[in-house]
Amino acid sequence: MDVRERPAFSSDASKRMYEYVERHGTAERHKLLDIVSLPAEEFRTHLEELKDDGYLEEEGGTLRIALEFGAIEKHDVGEFTVTVRPARQQDFDGLIDTIRDVTSEETYVVAETIAEQLLYENAVTRHNAVESRRFFVATVDGEVVGWTHLDLHQIDPVREVAQQTVGVREAYRGHGIGSTLLQRGVEWAEANGYRKLYNSIPVVNDTALEFLTAHGWDTEAIRKDHYTIDGEHVDEVMMAYEL
Repeated sequence: MDVRERPAFSSDASKRMYEYVERHGTAERHKLLDIVSLPAEEFRTHLEELKDDGYLEEEGGTLRIALEFGAIEKHDVGEFTVTVRPARQQDFDGLIDTIRDVTSEETYVVAETIAEQLLYENAVTRHNAVESRRFFVATVDGEVVGWTHLDLHQIDPVREVAQQTVGVREAYRGHGIGSTLLQRGVEWAEANGYRKLYNSIPVVNDTALEFLTAHGWDTEAIRKDHYTIDGEHVDEVMMAYEL
């Protein structure tokens, strides 16, 4: 698998333009022109190159990060074909719906929080000096049916440790999609210099705990009464995977 954290740019101007959009999630075309301080014609040339190369996409004058870098995998599971790939902004609604579908059946507090954060920021990709995130999705016929998410801290003391979540809609379980997504996130983290992943699960979510344990994750700690769910205090199980 060819996993690259950063794209290659033809010029410093293109790099600055891309990184500004990446840091802010979205950027208005006219504002980006002011920020990079380029002549209008040169700005248009660099922007068209970024769009042609699949780095940026534009809709109604708003720029966003396009498809993230990494291989697109297709898996024929008999009944249907699953595509696993980096998430793009067009997956936004599908991601929200899928996370909510999963968390409506199983208590997964971290995933619920991620859905709310996505709604607040209105951007799938986020990258700044403090933290960033990566999403990979599983799709069937273009519809998002599963995800894995990596929450990445940029501060030195914790920048080698990332939080991972993973989930698959109930109708698509039993085909190895969750395992593929989990492994995709692990491979990305390992390729990009991370040494440990962790996942925090309420002790009442037996499905998630059994799934992670079966894939080599270990219980690293238990925080007593960390959650209040349906009026009851519930422990949090902190699972970890060493890379």
